Amino acid sequence: MNQYQDYELECIEKLETWIPGFDFLSEGGLPKGRATLVAGTAGSSKTVFACQFLTEGIKRGENGVFVTFEEPPKAIRRNMGGFGWNIKKWEEERKWAFVDASPQPGDQPMVSGDYDLGALIARIEFAIRKYKAKRVSMDSLGAIFSHLEDSAQVRSDLFRLASALREMEVTTIMTAERTQEYGDISRYGVEEFVADNVVILRNVLSDEKRRRTIEILKYRGTDHQKGEYPFTIIPKKGVVIIPLSAIELEQKSSNIRITSGSNELDRMCGGGFFRDSIILVSGATGTGKTLMVTEFMAGGVENGERCLIFAFEESREQLFRNAIGWGVDFKQMEKDGKLKVVCRYPETTGLENHLINMKEMIEEFKPNRVAVDSLSALERVSNLKGFREFIIGLTSFIKQQEIGGLFTSTTPTLLGGSSITEAHISTITDSIILLRYVEMYGEMRRGITVLKMRGSMHDKDIREFSIDAKGMHIAKPFRNVTGILAGNPMYNAQNEVERLSGLFDQEI
Repeated sequence: MNQYQDYELECIEKLETWIPGFDFLSEGGLPKGRATLVAGTAGSSKTVFACQFLTEGIKRGENGVFVTFEEPPKAIRRNMGGFGWNIKKWEEERKWAFVDASPQPGDQPMVSGDYDLGALIARIEFAIRKYKAKRVSMDSLGAIFSHLEDSAQVRSDLFRLASALREMEVTTIMTAERTQEYGDISRYGVEEFVADNVVILRNVLSDEKRRRTIEILKYRGTDHQKGEYPFTIIPKKGVVIIPLSAIELEQKSSNIRITSGSNELDRMCGGGFFRDSIILVSGATGTGKTLMVTEFMAGGVENGERCLIFAFEESREQLFRNAIGWGVDFKQMEKDGKLKVVCRYPETTGLENHLINMKEMIEEFKPNRVAVDSLSALERVSNLKGFREFIIGLTSFIKQQEIGGLFTSTTPTLLGGSSITEAHISTITDSIILLRYVEMYGEMRRGITVLKMRGSMHDKDIREFSIDAKGMHIAKPFRNVTGILAGNPMYNAQNEVERLSGLFDQEI
């Protein structure tokens, strides 16, 4: 980088947008006094982004001007009301101004030779000066091309408009439509004429599931985070970006142990779980995963801790009924303020929304323990990449709060095999406990083993366990049985004969 570029980099001041997550991605906000093109396909939330940019500014004393080329102001006021943004009130308070360039019913396409954007530019400049605006949003540039025949003239006028805005030192967002998620930046190729910076919004359909992402493609003369990042649209909030690169491995590590709720399992884990660890309980349906969640919560409440359950497979009535069957009274725990149970169907919203809602619930309730039952239910509503990003975001947040977390995961087969989920998150969990069915002599038994216990010695045996009205009871290890984890248990009679012969020889 030469001396001039170095000087330019230092001199570019950024304006915080206050859009959740964006200022981290952009390392400070939008370059102040410049135009940024926000491009995306239909339904990618361009208009929401543009309105939110003005809304967040108004909340902090910066007035804004919204130039609309597509929807009339009435429609924008109504559509944005769902986010709690009272645009009409801001207009009355002279904080928000519309410049309406939207087509009227019956309008015919204009001929560029007889028309330019000079009058519109004058209207925009007048509104900026009258309202002392610091922020401008223009939505959407593509609509101009659909009403003017001479594209070359339009590009020239847009360049003049961008230059005028730059001279007025306002920070501007201009939206433009794309025809595809990956390809040309905009339908009419306006980016090189109007913008120093380009932000791409995507709403990709993958595996029959929609996934929204944002990417800063170009930030002339200044740094930014590279790549795509997930975002979602939240009622009463608007665009919320989840910057996974903000997650750093700086969590504190505690040597304090907490109980699993089972004395036998605590002994297998070398004295219990670490207070700020993430534990994965993996097993087939019916092996006792929800029971382990119940005992984990009961153990916490008994020690005076606050506990929070996120249930995605069973209703409150089912969870409470099952808990009572094991001698645990969830209803009384909730009355005492020590337990909170949140039940939601995974399909009610996207994973990004689930993650944000779960974070808010944790921050509000301030639990010492969190359980998620189960991750497998959440996995089916997202693609592979989105699910892994959700897991990383949730586990890192829980660890930063120094909370103990227990997640359950259902394996795809009854006997043995590895869970897909298990393979994706095993590296970011501190402990893994496997629950397995063991078929022996025509009878189904259950086995438990501690596969991983980061930072601690643990029992390596596969132990048999049973479930009754008092909960889980862990017994002796399976001896002379191989292939349990692989789902093909075999009893080794020869080893048993040799073991008994050895004992007999010692007696002699």
